Amino acid sequence: MRRTHHGDTAVDDYEWLRAKEDPEVLAHLEAENSWTAQQLAGLAPLRTALFTEIKDRTQETDLSVPTRLDAAWYYTRTQEGRQYPVHARVAASDVATADGWTPPAVEPGVVPDGEQVLLDQNAEAEGHDFFSLGSFDVSGDGTRLAYAVDTTGDERYTLRVRDLTTGADLPDVVEDTAPGAVLAPDGEHVFYLTVDEAWRPYRVWRHRIGTPASEDVLVLEEPDERFWLGVGLSRSRRYLVVELGSKTTSEAWVLEADDPTGAFRRVWERRDGVEYSVEHVELPAAPGAGVAPRDALLVLHNDGARNFELVLTDVPARPAPGAAAVPLDPAAARVVVPHSADVRLDGVEAFARHVALAYRADALPRVGVVDLGAVEQGSPWPVTEIDVDEPLFSVGLDANPDWRQPLLRVQHTSFVTPATVVDVDLSTGERHVRKRQPVLGGYDPDDYVQRREWAVAEDGARVPISLVWRRDAVTLDGQGTRAEPAPLVLYGYGAYETSIDPYFSVPRLSLLDRGVVFAVAHVRGGGELGRRWYDDGKLAAKPHTFTDFVACGRHLVSTGWTEPGRMVAEGGSAGGLLVGAVTNLAPELFAGVLAVVPFVDALTSMLDPSLPLTVVEWDEWGDPLHDPDAYALMRSYTPYENVPDDAAHYPRVLATTSLHDTRVLYVEPAKWVARLRAAGAPALLKIEMSAGHGGVSGRYARWEEIAFENAWVLDVLGRADVRA
Repeated sequence: MRRTHHGDTAVDDYEWLRAKEDPEVLAHLEAENSWTAQQLAGLAPLRTALFTEIKDRTQETDLSVPTRLDAAWYYTRTQEGRQYPVHARVAASDVATADGWTPPAVEPGVVPDGEQVLLDQNAEAEGHDFFSLGSFDVSGDGTRLAYAVDTTGDERYTLRVRDLTTGADLPDVVEDTAPGAVLAPDGEHVFYLTVDEAWRPYRVWRHRIGTPASEDVLVLEEPDERFWLGVGLSRSRRYLVVELGSKTTSEAWVLEADDPTGAFRRVWERRDGVEYSVEHVELPAAPGAGVAPRDALLVLHNDGARNFELVLTDVPARPAPGAAAVPLDPAAARVVVPHSADVRLDGVEAFARHVALAYRADALPRVGVVDLGAVEQGSPWPVTEIDVDEPLFSVGLDANPDWRQPLLRVQHTSFVTPATVVDVDLSTGERHVRKRQPVLGGYDPDDYVQRREWAVAEDGARVPISLVWRRDAVTLDGQGTRAEPAPLVLYGYGAYETSIDPYFSVPRLSLLDRGVVFAVAHVRGGGELGRRWYDDGKLAAKPHTFTDFVACGRHLVSTGWTEPGRMVAEGGSAGGLLVGAVTNLAPELFAGVLAVVPFVDALTSMLDPSLPLTVVEWDEWGDPLHDPDAYALMRSYTPYENVPDDAAHYPRVLATTSLHDTRVLYVEPAKWVARLRAAGAPALLKIEMSAGHGGVSGRYARWEEIAFENAWVLDVLGRADVRA
């Protein structure tokens, strides 16, 4: 196929692979799987060993920490041998009692007394090769459940309503919805989303339970193809909220939840380049003032505040009969948490007596709390940070669904600390560790070490690198640096302001125990160092993402951590574009490249606005269809476009994908591998024929997929024969 844009003509010999239903294409994909299986057959014993290690370290029969909402404790539990979790609840005691907010103590494998199963995903998945739960919302009175499932992987969900008093599904069925349906507090209405041909959620509908879907009411429609819609319910359950967002601009609409058939009202007028989100808060009355608490909105925005600031404003007034609603004036809002050049405000959650903030500082996530009873009129709100005693860590807000709760649930983890759920008493500061992810087989965090290093990019920017390794497998010299090169995996993402923060992984232990160092390159395009870090790795600045990764790799070589013949680059989705681009940019630096659902044919995708997600992505990558400069830039770095005629010197490549992926179409890695192999590169493709962007469903199937990838990584690193 010949393609001409802006005076440039490209010949694409593999575009025929886009015909998904063509028997010749399907035969080609099956042949790719057969070839990969044949080439990697010798790794079968290692794959089995890795799968067994993951399984043996995992508490297969387990139960999440119960979360209180209204009159019940909600949780999920897993059972050994079953792929999916069971969603259930038990009754809760009165909130005024001593144990009203203390989760019931339940041992793994013991079904709690009085348990009511709300949804058994194993039963719902029966007979399907793939299963994904996209919506799960219980009505305010606890009698109904709205849930939606996808059984192909294409992210089109069938919405149903279950009567929780009988356990039976009601006749209500709505096909082809997007994730995120929500029940109104009256339990009689469901708000849900549908997508356009490009898989963009663009319509909000209201369904009255007991009526046919054909009678559903269109609540809001967004014609601008750059914007996605979302719908939700405030924690207080007083407001329904619709939020619209592109990559650079957003808008919110609210409606009193006790009036679900009313009209939503815009909070702030949409302004290009201004992002904001809203959260309902009830401001306490001043002592002795004789004034009732006041409803207000917290607005997190970036208007003149690159790293965002938090302001307080009124709820848009209901219009008089026959009149149009008037949006609020942003200038009338009061700043309560000011903008900081060093702190990126990420999110806000409001409760009856406090407000929780999620933010980033020093390239790490943080959580802080505001006591609403201690705030002063006209002054910035004091924020008390919840500290974590580790040099590298991740901490974030966990499930906190109840408006009244006096505890704040957070979860923290690191490369060496399993995920830990903690309830913080907001009146005393006391911390209650509710659960630490069990790791069976005698795991000791002291056996592992984590560390932060900094590489210097081509333009002088300092790029953080996080590392973790097994203490007795890595020898350090007297200066604390690597005494001899080690096998190393360098992971990267670098897009959408997504931060790859330190996190614990059971499967990763199998690599570390075989002497592999795992490193994360926190390249520009991510959000680790605030909004500027993101801006410096998107659109015209996108090449920084790739050169940062190369700089990190070269730093790890020059400081003795590894050497080119012992390093694998890994990335998925947009991170797949990263490692694919780096393969062209510095093939000599890596022994292997693991590209998971990789966005490697980005230019072709961004030139076709009919494809899923293309138009909404133009604000991230540029619009090569209409902008010749954007075309030239993407043409210069897109992995597929830049495979040389002779790639025999390239590192080994393994690309994985799924036939029903709607975010990065299977055809991208399929074409890339075909072109690589034709140029002499040692490239393999593995495609799941019944899965989507997230890969296979079911935990055991997922473990097998991870074992497959890690066995290949160990083989490339020369560690396939090393015992853990």
